[in-house]
Amino acid sequence: MRPRSAPAQVPGELARWIGATRPAPPIATLTLQPSLDVSYEVDTLQDDRKLHASRYRVDPGGNGINVARALHRLGLASHACVVAAGDLGSAMLRLLRGELPHVHAIRADGETRINATVEQRRPQSQYELIGQGPPLGEEALRRAARQLRLRGAGGLAVLTGSPPRGRDASLYVAMARELRAQGTRVVLDMPGAELAQVLSAGATLIKPNRWEFEQLVGRELPSLELLQREACALRQRSAVDVVCVSLGAQGALLACADGVWHGEAPRVELRSTVGAGDSMLAGLLAALACGAQAPQALRLGLACGSATAAQPGTELFDPAQLPDLLARVRLRRLA
Repeated sequence: MRPRSAPAQVPGELARWIGATRPAPPIATLTLQPSLDVSYEVDTLQDDRKLHASRYRVDPGGNGINVARALHRLGLASHACVVAAGDLGSAMLRLLRGELPHVHAIRADGETRINATVEQRRPQSQYELIGQGPPLGEEALRRAARQLRLRGAGGLAVLTGSPPRGRDASLYVAMARELRAQGTRVVLDMPGAELAQVLSAGATLIKPNRWEFEQLVGRELPSLELLQREACALRQRSAVDVVCVSLGAQGALLACADGVWHGEAPRVELRSTVGAGDSMLAGLLAALACGAQAPQALRLGLACGSATAAQPGTELFDPAQLPDLLARVRLRRLA
């Protein structure tokens, strides 16, 4: 495993690239189902063979945790509210506290899950195995919701991922309504079925991928024209300020009150997609929180996502690479 190091300093020109006009408000992320993310790199997978990885690493994982880690690399202070269980949860927290200064742990029974990623070099492919987290009792959920309200008060709160085992999206609906009632803006990034329920509480920003967005609207959307139409319709019928749909190799589409844009992501040598969507969300969130205009937020989101996809395993982006990638994002206005 490679030695861990502190995040690189964000280049000074980054604020000018995105047109930041103000400091970021408080930002809190919630991770009810964190994980220990283990990644292995092998030459070629072979049946019934014991293989030695040429590279492996262990990181604290989970969507909300990855967003908090990415925000930290962008130079923004964020509060990671995390439910940790058992010895694996303790190990995850030890790694997370080595990266982030503001970690708020809620202990629970059971064991935090382990997720595994295997990268095969020849032919290039990636395999992901997702563990199952423990069910969470009422007390742990109550404390987690309280921490999120406290740490995100007056700023932004990020709700991501599926509900824990034995729970449904009504859990997130209640949290979102409580947060908005206290004046906190809510950011959502979760599967389409859950997102459809939580949208009833409203949101400042949602970032589904194409498949999740198709789940949300109930039909396939093979073209940018259809994506644009549905994104604008969703904004009109829901209390959602910004809709960003990530499109993989096709970049992303962003719709807000100021218009609709499509961004083409800069080409990079793909290593691993783990954390790329979370990094993109962090870039969008960081730029919008600092007063950047929507096109520049999309530009930063795409640059962060591409930079993470170029990293091995569960590693996130190197901030020093962002200025070059920002310059290579291609944007066009659709409406």
